[in-house]
Amino acid sequence: MLQRLRAWGADRRGVAAVEFAMIAAPFFFLIFGLLEICVIFIMSSVLEHGLNEAARGIRTGQLQNGGSFDRDAFEEIVCSEIFDLFACEGAIELDVKTYSTFSSTANPSAIDEDGNLLTDDFEFDPGGANDIVVVRAFYEWELMTPILSAPLANLSNNRRLLQSTVVFRNEPFGG
Repeated sequence: MLQRLRAWGADRRGVAAVEFAMIAAPFFFLIFGLLEICVIFIMSSVLEHGLNEAARGIRTGQLQNGGSFDRDAFEEIVCSEIFDLFACEGAIELDVKTYSTFSSTANPSAIDEDGNLLTDDFEFDPGGANDIVVVRAFYEWELMTPILSAPLANLSNNRRLLQSTVVFRNEPFGG
């Protein structure tokens, strides 16, 4: 019996499988966490691009002087610039405000202490010529790996707020 026990202890078959089983959980945790961070970064960059492209129309006065221009029309422009990588129409929140000086453009956090997006103070005022405008876009991204990516969530219900902000002075377009 002792000889069989020694033989079993000296047997090296299956060592790789046992070692992999020991490191599999941390390995997959790192891989899925890295993928989640990459997707969040890509989607944030796409939102940033869409908002920059759409805000150019406000900055030049093209949108204000082009007829009926409102929040929904601006949302449509932003969403057309994000390459259909996420469901934008009706899911994006926009805040466009006009200020008199750059130093007065401080905007408070859009997340309350319970992890919800605060949209009560959002406006849509693209301003006129030479006005200082702050354009913000918010999108609530649902995290793909709920348990593994919990540290990435900054909203309730395992969501991450993607935010983009553009601040500029409108050109003197005469409108």
